[in-house]
Amino acid sequence: MRIAVIFYSLGPYHVARLGSAAARCDLLAIEVAGRSVNYDWNPIGQVTFARQTLFPSDRHGARNSRALFDRILSTLRAHNSEVVAIPGWSGRHAAAAMRAAIDLGAAIVVMSDSQLHDFRRFAPLEWIKRRYVAQCQAGLVAGTNHRDYLARLGMSPERIYLGYDVVENEHFSRGARAARASADMLRARYGLPPRYFLASARFMPKKNLERLIGAFAEYRRRCRESAGMDARGWDLILLGDGASRPRLEALIARLGLEAAIHLPGFKQYDELPVYYGLAEAFVHASTTEQWGLVVNEAMAAGLPVLVSNACGCTPELVADGRNGYSFDPFDQKALATLLLRLAADDCDRQAMGNASREIVKRWSPDTFAEGLVGAAADALIAPRVRPRLIDRGVLWALGRR
Repeated sequence: MRIAVIFYSLGPYHVARLGSAAARCDLLAIEVAGRSVNYDWNPIGQVTFARQTLFPSDRHGARNSRALFDRILSTLRAHNSEVVAIPGWSGRHAAAAMRAAIDLGAAIVVMSDSQLHDFRRFAPLEWIKRRYVAQCQAGLVAGTNHRDYLARLGMSPERIYLGYDVVENEHFSRGARAARASADMLRARYGLPPRYFLASARFMPKKNLERLIGAFAEYRRRCRESAGMDARGWDLILLGDGASRPRLEALIARLGLEAAIHLPGFKQYDELPVYYGLAEAFVHASTTEQWGLVVNEAMAAGLPVLVSNACGCTPELVADGRNGYSFDPFDQKALATLLLRLAADDCDRQAMGNASREIVKRWSPDTFAEGLVGAAADALIAPRVRPRLIDRGVLWALGRR
């Protein structure tokens, strides 16, 4: 089975997933641009699957919608793709790939990690998505919330597979073990405190880092008032960067926490296991989050997790009381209480971390591969809806945004 998978640009997560899928089918990975717009990952080197980059020197891809469509069409035609897997519906490249697949008579799998509650939904936009999804024969989604939303948009639930959002678990578990074996040396090299909570996110409003910092300040205050805890408390490391950094730095200074909250910046894939491996627990506080791959990473590294109940990964990955806790991202005091609970002497963080590793084993690159191949097989035999003039108009409009 010849499957083409479209992404805007390939990062480490995609490489792990596609490598596993390529062992099960004739796979071609098509990336629009050679570098990501959102993440400053180092360029991807050699991979174990066929890969075609449409615009290698421009991270913004085609400036011209026609050029984008023409390159996708010619690439799919050269591969003779039977199935085309398309990432959602929000990007010009997704609409262009769907138009090309329809023109070539290929079956279409839509890949999605959207949930109903991610944003306020408006009827006209939902109608456009339903017309779009009607042209797809199967779906590959992240988890149960995402399956429910895609079904709401018209996809038959029997043709929706799970496993879209996974990471290379072994990279983080192996790297964390190695970091713990050389803890003293690595703490000195990276300037890491003895004990810390870890968070990793782009510095932007939806990541809710200001409330996390506020909850951490409350946690430190309560530590000072509690006779049964380390009066100083743990530190907090926030990995990442972004436009909100000046606001976060100002807040940290205003709270007098410059010595306790560390902002080491964006870290490359190979360095991440060090930060996970030497942390005590992981926190992800987003007010909206389609999934939250950093939670997968932390769990593979064997950490207890505190995860916002707005995150798409929470139903699948967080077992309250077993490997961590979920929380309302708008309730700062409740988060502070959970920070205290995880840092307490009687908390069995080792057992929680072990539970994290066990839970995330079900969500691996092999899960993605099985879901992709299963969805593609279903797509090939599913009935197809001939696009009407209105459907072609929708795709044309989406492709020109």
